[in-house]
Amino acid sequence: MGAEEQAPARRPGRVGIGVGKWLLPVYCTLALIFLLIPIVYTIVFSFNDSVRTNISWRGFTLDNWLGVCNEPGVCEAFGNSILIGVSATVIATVLGTMIAIALVRYRFKFRAATNLLLFLPMATPEVVMGAGLAAQFLTAGVPKGIGTIIVAHAMFCLSFVVVTVKARVASLDPALEDAGRDLYGSPSQVFWRITFPLLVPGILAAALLSFSLSFDDFIITYFNSGAVNTFPTFIYTAATRGIPAEANVIASAVFLLAIAVVLIGQLSANARRKRAAIR
Repeated sequence: MGAEEQAPARRPGRVGIGVGKWLLPVYCTLALIFLLIPIVYTIVFSFNDSVRTNISWRGFTLDNWLGVCNEPGVCEAFGNSILIGVSATVIATVLGTMIAIALVRYRFKFRAATNLLLFLPMATPEVVMGAGLAAQFLTAGVPKGIGTIIVAHAMFCLSFVVVTVKARVASLDPALEDAGRDLYGSPSQVFWRITFPLLVPGILAAALLSFSLSFDDFIITYFNSGAVNTFPTFIYTAATRGIPAEANVIASAVFLLAIAVVLIGQLSANARRKRAAIR
């Protein structure tokens, strides 16, 4: 038997498998770097010793963090965004929770049409919704301001709340509520002591999503804000001359706060799972 006959045959596709082992990690790493570049830039330039513009690096300073409200309009715009986000979230969460329970638990006329109409704001481009709402307010003679922004935000956040809470309502075990009724609990007692506590995780998730969408929205806000400035609209108008370092401070603080909330939630969930496993 010759030397050529003794050599093992090369398996087809082995090179492709070897390339795939490092190609996916490299791709994921590059995608992560691409996503983190704007965030890192924002955090770094929040420490920039800027004078008129915040485009080029001039030196490190903590003055921006210590005097975040020194730049005119930054804190006012941020406060408006917080007020609008909280108000729109409360309205959308209350109404959306009630609608979600009605759609899952009850059969009524036009139920299918209601489901379709609730999905339309999620599929409609924001520029169409913003222009349509602006035209409605103009026709009704309603002056644009914080009130019109809250109404507009509550309208498009409502759909997201309904979808999120509906999934939670559909997953509830009816036997738990039946047990409460068997123990002579009134409808209100069954709801507040059994149904509502089980719905709380879904309601909180919907509220956080609603606030995030409201705080971050620009297009609908731009059409319906009038002379009121929110944080996204302030960033948009300030971007032409370089976003102020104080705005970068607020953006960095919001990002770090969001990361802290996520980490606390994950650690709390892990602790609860460990306690449940021990029991």
